[in-house]
Amino acid sequence: MSIELQILGAADEVTGSCHLLTVGEYKVLLDCGLIQGSRKDEARNSAPFPFDPAAIDAVILSHAHIDHSGRLPLLVKQGFNGPIYTHKATTDLCKIMLRDSAFLQEKDARWENRKRERKGLKLVEPLYTLEDVEAVFELFQPLSYNERIEILPLVALRLQDAGHILGSAIVELWLHSGKQDRKLVFSGDLGRSGMPVLEDPAIIKQADMVLLESTYGDRLHRDWEATRQELADLFQEMTRRQGNILIPAFAVGRTQEILYLFAKYYDEWGLSRWHIFLDSPMAIEATDVYARNCELFDDESSQLWRENRVTPMLPNLRFTRTPEESMSINQIHSGAIIIAGSGMCNGGRIRHHLKHNAWRRDCHILISGFQARGTLGRTLVDGAKHIRLWGETIRVAAQVHTIGGLSAHADQAGLSHWYSQFENRPPVVLVHGEQEAKTTLAEHLRNTLSAPVRMPTYTETLSLTADDQAHKDAFK
Repeated sequence: MSIELQILGAADEVTGSCHLLTVGEYKVLLDCGLIQGSRKDEARNSAPFPFDPAAIDAVILSHAHIDHSGRLPLLVKQGFNGPIYTHKATTDLCKIMLRDSAFLQEKDARWENRKRERKGLKLVEPLYTLEDVEAVFELFQPLSYNERIEILPLVALRLQDAGHILGSAIVELWLHSGKQDRKLVFSGDLGRSGMPVLEDPAIIKQADMVLLESTYGDRLHRDWEATRQELADLFQEMTRRQGNILIPAFAVGRTQEILYLFAKYYDEWGLSRWHIFLDSPMAIEATDVYARNCELFDDESSQLWRENRVTPMLPNLRFTRTPEESMSINQIHSGAIIIAGSGMCNGGRIRHHLKHNAWRRDCHILISGFQARGTLGRTLVDGAKHIRLWGETIRVAAQVHTIGGLSAHADQAGLSHWYSQFENRPPVVLVHGEQEAKTTLAEHLRNTLSAPVRMPTYTETLSLTADDQAHKDAFK
C-alpha cells in the first residue's frame, strides 16, 4: 500500500497552497488556497481541480489566510462533502475571510458582466457565492493544539502552534500503510520566534518527510529590537513631515500585531499626535476574534489584551466600518495613520487611499508584509514612479518604506533553525516560495545541515514509502 504526496499549488509561487496526500484508498487535501497576484495568475482559480473533489475524504487547513483557505467554497461547490479539520480559532477567522472573499467574487462578476452586457458577450459566474461559503462552515471540525485524533482508518492528525497568525498550525500526520508507518510534517506558514503577540512556532523532533514553506528563504529579517527602533525613527521623521501614513495590512494577523505595537509604544512613538483609523470591516471583525482568543498569545500580549477589554488600547483609534466613514478620511491631508486592506494593495480600501495620497510628497507608505509578484504592493516596493488605479495613472511621490522586520513569516535563519530540530535530517520538500527564494534556501539547507532537499514542480508526486536510503537519494 503506497503513501504519496502530490504538489498541486504553491509550487513556484507563494499563493495557492494545495497538496494531495494519498494513503492507500484514502485522499486527504492539505490546504485549498486561492492563487493571488496578477489578473492572469488569479484567472487560474477558475481552472478545474486536478482531482475529483467528491473523491477527497478530508481536508486539513493550516490557517485562515485566503491563499490557504480561499478555494474551499469552490471545492465544496464541486462535490466535496467531507470534514475540514483545523484549529478552532481558524474556523472563526474563516467565517470572516471567506464571506469577504465571496462578496468580492460576486462584486467582480457583477462589474465584469456590466461590461459584457454592453458588448453582447456571454455573462460570467462568480467563482463562488456566499451560499457556497456557508456550506463550507458546516464541514468544519475545530481542534485544539496538541490534540491527536484519528481522522481516517490509516491517518492520525495533530496540530501544533505555527506562530504565524491566530490559530495557524503545523500539521503532524501519522500514516499507516501495511507494515510501513510514516510521519509527514507540514509547516503551513511558519511564524517567527521572539515576535510580539503570538507564541513561538512549536519544535517537532520526528518526521519521515517535511513539507516546508520557503517564502523568505533567500533573506534575513531585521531582529525585533532593530525593527522597533526603525519604527520609532520613522514615526519621528513622519511627524516632522506632517503628511498621512498609509499602512496596507492583512486583515488577519498583521493588523492585530500593528495595533498591539501602537498600544505598547504609544508614548515612545509619539502616536498621540495622530488620528489612527482602522479602515477595514474585516480587520475590525478579526480583531474581535483575536480578543476572544487571547489565551493563545504569549504572556505579555495576553495580559495587555485582557486589560484592554474594558479600557481602549488606543484612545485615538477609530474604527471606520461604512464606506461613508472611509471616504471621509480622504478629507484629511495631514496627521492620519490609515491601516487598511488589502495587504498586497490588490483590492480593498487601501487603493482609494493610495489614489488620494500616493502623489503627495509628504505621504508615507509602510509596507509591512510579503508582496507577491503581480500585485500593486510589489509594484510599489519595486520603486514604481507611477501606478494605475481605475484606469487613472497616479504619480508615486510618497516615500515607500518596507518594514521587513514585521513579517509574520520565518526568514532563512528561522526556517533553517526550525528544520534543524528534526532528528536524522528527514527529506525536506520546499513549497510556498518564489523560485529564487526556494533555490537559495535549498542550497543553504544542503550546505549547512546536509539536508536532502527537493523543490517539486506543479503536479509532481513524491513517495513516502520507498526504503530510507532510496528515499533520501531521490532528494539529492
